[in-house]
Amino acid sequence: MFPHRIILGSQSPRRRQLLSDAGISFEIRTLDTEETWPDELPLDEVAPFLARKKAAALLPSLQDGEILITADSVVLLGDAIYNKPADHAEACRMLRDLSGNMHRVITGVCMQSLEKQEVFSEVSNVYFAEMSDAEIEHYVARYQPFDKAGSYAVQEWVGLCKIRRIEGDFYNIMGLPVQAVYARLASW
Repeated sequence: MFPHRIILGSQSPRRRQLLSDAGISFEIRTLDTEETWPDELPLDEVAPFLARKKAAALLPSLQDGEILITADSVVLLGDAIYNKPADHAEACRMLRDLSGNMHRVITGVCMQSLEKQEVFSEVSNVYFAEMSDAEIEHYVARYQPFDKAGSYAVQEWVGLCKIRRIEGDFYNIMGLPVQAVYARLASW
């Protein structure tokens, strides 16, 4: 479909699924990268910063004719970033905080070839309905959302039963703003 070979620099099964569902052929190339950022960095710039950092780590492996796609998603509630929870208790705490509130999901994307780099981000506002402690416990026990920023996946029970409204790109919340990625690949 595209004249370049597409490389996805992500271990996320959701990002793989989204690109596959969009009919984009790609290969996986990953390298563990520490997901840290400078304290003074504004929170809405963290996701694109981390996407750029992941791309920089993989840049030495990039070959002519390849486009590398890296991404990072963060969940922001007020002035706090909700990353992947460390354990069951932290996952429940995060979901209690998100319950009944609006939060933002920001996915930063870095698209990199040997010739150029494009970095952008997409923002989606997510409005949660109230969740009882029993519902939160059920969700965390059943779905084990420990690899998900904010302790939830929009395509699972929380998304089906407890998200009242979304403003923005649904797939951005899953981890990749596919339409924006596709448009940039098409014009690369």
